[in-house]
Amino acid sequence: MKVLVIGAGNMGLTYSEGMASSSLLGNHKLKIYDTDTAKKAELRKEGTFEVYDKLKDCLPSADIVFIAVKPYHCEELFEQMKPMVNKEQLFVSLMAGVTIEFIQECLQVKKVIRSMPNLPAKVGKGVTSYTEAQEISNVELIMVKHLLDTTGTSIHVATEEYIDASTGISGSGPAYVFYFMQSMLEAAQKMGFSAHDSRILVSNTFEGAIELFNQSDISPESWINRVASKGGTTQAAIDSLEDNNVRQLIQDAAYAAFDRAVELGKEN
Repeated sequence: MKVLVIGAGNMGLTYSEGMASSSLLGNHKLKIYDTDTAKKAELRKEGTFEVYDKLKDCLPSADIVFIAVKPYHCEELFEQMKPMVNKEQLFVSLMAGVTIEFIQECLQVKKVIRSMPNLPAKVGKGVTSYTEAQEISNVELIMVKHLLDTTGTSIHVATEEYIDASTGISGSGPAYVFYFMQSMLEAAQKMGFSAHDSRILVSNTFEGAIELFNQSDISPESWINRVASKGGTTQAAIDSLEDNNVRQLIQDAAYAAFDRAVELGKEN
């Protein structure tokens, strides 16, 4: 199978690195196209991929094409791609807010899968939600799932609305976690801990809490109740969060990302 990734930015390169060793590629090297001269030189030096300067040299022969450019670049890209594509090719979008219908219309193709990746894919801990056009067969869907799973795990969703919703949860979600971590780091340093010790305190606390959650069927709410004793220190912290309506603010933030994903789709 010949796989092409268009765009060697954070997400494009992350998925390229994951898929490069997939048995689905057989004896073929994964193909990458990008416009950044320095990036291409770096990738050629590494030798993992077939790196291309021109779409005409890689797009027509590809079986599956992953599109990993910024959404605002897609229309210009689609204009270049359109004369070179064929109806048998399968296109997988990693772009936020760009609908399946828009891609089909711009490229005049039918086989399109839309996905929403997230940053932890860079360390093999990503979660990618995906959904497909009706022209995609079960075999093709399973094939793409296996490719997406090379960066972590994937979740099939029924409609594109869930892709937009997952943007607000998993797609943008790592930034919410980093925001919380940064706040705790700053609090630790204000309390007198060094930057090094603050990082250890915060990172290990997050890692440990996630591991506890993953190794049990206990809800986060139940874990809170286990940690927080009446009148104790943890309860004081939770009371402060509740008094400041932090739970609702986090939910509002997730919906803000969701709403923006929907808006991006309408803009296209």
